[in-house]
Amino acid sequence: MTRFDGRVALVTGGASGIGKATAQRIASEGGAVVIADVQDDLGAQVATEIEKNGGKALFVHLDVTSEDGWNDAVAKVVDAYGALDILVNNAGIGDTEAIEVTSLDTWNMVVAVTQTSVFLGMKAAADALKKSGKGSVVNISSMYGIVGSGVSPAYHAAKGAVRLLTKTTALGWAKEGVRVNSVHPGFIDTPILGDTDRDMLIAGTPMGRLGRPEEIAALITFLASDDATFVTGSEFVADGGVTAG
Repeated sequence: MTRFDGRVALVTGGASGIGKATAQRIASEGGAVVIADVQDDLGAQVATEIEKNGGKALFVHLDVTSEDGWNDAVAKVVDAYGALDILVNNAGIGDTEAIEVTSLDTWNMVVAVTQTSVFLGMKAAADALKKSGKGSVVNISSMYGIVGSGVSPAYHAAKGAVRLLTKTTALGWAKEGVRVNSVHPGFIDTPILGDTDRDMLIAGTPMGRLGRPEEIAALITFLASDDATFVTGSEFVADGGVTAG
């Protein structure tokens, strides 16, 4: 498959989990991928693995909460490959406490990494994406950007904001040649789950299992590709049926 021949993608949080799987999928279909992360060693390993498999990849260090960092990262992408066609805003962190005991520091950190990063990324990449003529942004929200759970207030608020920021940017860029959509995963077997009881998550998922990063990557790459040229401002849930009830 060569859906991404001649295309250049920047994937945040690309050193592991959904970001890694997405970078590998885009590269396997002919795209040049820039993996952006604060995990330097892991990110460089992903880029090396992609190149060993015949793909094109580059790692850049990126603190997604830094405006200067974003501007530098986009400049490096354009300098290396001459363009930027696809932006996948995947980086994010969560919280687990009730609102009564959530500190302001926790709130600010989660919002900065999970929400503000998406704003900064789209702002920094705007000119390059518009020049592409086939620009596509995929913002990774969550099923918890649509429904609540009773805890994790910062994560829910941030992911909900990503959902609506996606829609308003999609409308702003609808005639600029850039599509913007959001993906809302459920419980996916990635490092962000930490020490969470997997059996509990599986019990709460109608399909009776956790999702795999590769399954979310398949949805992301569909939206990033020309298979979805009439799709913008939309949200796509992949949660094993959790929010269907």
